[in-house]
Amino acid sequence: MSNRRRLERLLRAKLNSVGRHYEETKRAYADAKVASRLDVPTDEDGHARIVCRRHAEKRAVSLDDAGRPACYDPDHPDCRGCVEDIREERIETW
Repeated sequence: MSNRRRLERLLRAKLNSVGRHYEETKRAYADAKVASRLDVPTDEDGHARIVCRRHAEKRAVSLDDAGRPACYDPDHPDCRGCVEDIREERIETW
């Protein structure tokens, strides 16, 4: 393999790595921003630490701008109750 191809491959791999890292950082910042606005504790990645009512387990989840967890199902009563608890700042956390 020529030196030029190796260099192109190396640069492509590094740029992809930087892009992935940037997206992860951007997502963590957005998650932490929403969680702090809603006064929910977060983990080191910025995910909200909640206790899922539906599955009765601890979860670290992303919250959207409306304060809904990524696992939110609008047709499930436990999920609707969880979102209400988040909005009223009484969600069970860990």
